[in-house]
Amino acid sequence: MICATPPRKSTHGRLLVFNCHEAWVYQLRLLERPLDIVVGLPGRHTRAWDLAMRPAPPNSRFVQLAEVMASPRAYDCIIAHNLTDLLDVRTLVGPKLFVIHLTLDGMILEQNAQTDAGEFRRAVKQFTEASAAHVTAVSRLKAESWGFAGEKTAPLSADPLNYLPWRGDIAKGLRISNFILRRRRTLHWDFHQQAFAGVPVTLVGHNPEFPGVAASRNWEDLKETLCRHRFFIHTADPQLEDGYNVATLEAMAAGLPVLGNFHPTSPVIQGVNGFLFDDPAKLKLAALRLLGDRELAREMGSAAQQTAAQRFSGEAFCSGMRDAIEQAQKKFSAKQRADSVTLAN
Repeated sequence: MICATPPRKSTHGRLLVFNCHEAWVYQLRLLERPLDIVVGLPGRHTRAWDLAMRPAPPNSRFVQLAEVMASPRAYDCIIAHNLTDLLDVRTLVGPKLFVIHLTLDGMILEQNAQTDAGEFRRAVKQFTEASAAHVTAVSRLKAESWGFAGEKTAPLSADPLNYLPWRGDIAKGLRISNFILRRRRTLHWDFHQQAFAGVPVTLVGHNPEFPGVAASRNWEDLKETLCRHRFFIHTADPQLEDGYNVATLEAMAAGLPVLGNFHPTSPVIQGVNGFLFDDPAKLKLAALRLLGDRELAREMGSAAQQTAAQRFSGEAFCSGMRDAIEQAQKKFSAKQRADSVTLAN
């Protein structure tokens, strides 16, 4: 067989992933594989691994992109979060996986891009096919938004065993989100402001536009914040974002009921593990009810924990990721065989 490039040394299942979406990358520890994380990249809110989000995953190490590109090391799979990541490793030999974290329409809106969504979808499909990259997403909505409705997803996960026992001694709501004003429409922020005007709410995250608002110091600090608050808030435009995100699932796993607007993909069961209303006045009444009734919040939060454990398990995430990695490997092998035939002829 004639190889297009020299073979690289095997690394016994090592994965390569780009530094972004730290909470998601931290889930990769569940696969129990060695992990190289590319840091030092432009365009991230921090070039290093953000310890305010998560500790470094076990059995991981940080690498520079130039180091990766110059090394003879082979990877079981190269995991990208966006098209820029894929372009950066276009000459790196190995199976490639593109993980979709945002809806395409939401991304175009937030970046104020003058982009035709249909043309962009076609271009992405052509590019991923040409590079033999497999595509997965963290939810069905996000896969569909990019034109990959037929692909199996790798759903988010949250394990109640990773969080502290709920106390709810701080009679406040909690919202965790970065760069809210950039995502104002996606996160239904105007509705949030109407519903929770006058309601004590703690906002956590990278939001430089809001004085006094900051991200957690680390994951332990975040766990403490979660366990002490009375309820969690997630609002989102149903066409631009899911009815939950990583922070929502964390809050449910930590025992907090969730409040928000009606959303077809929300894990909230009305009156059981939270409340959903499109009327801001009704949502505000639900918030005030939980602030005044700690035992009700405890009961609903316990139900939220059960939902997180049943619907967003680590097993489901691992199953989705193993399938996605296997598909990426199959596409890479098929491309290698096709390239070899071309060179032989």
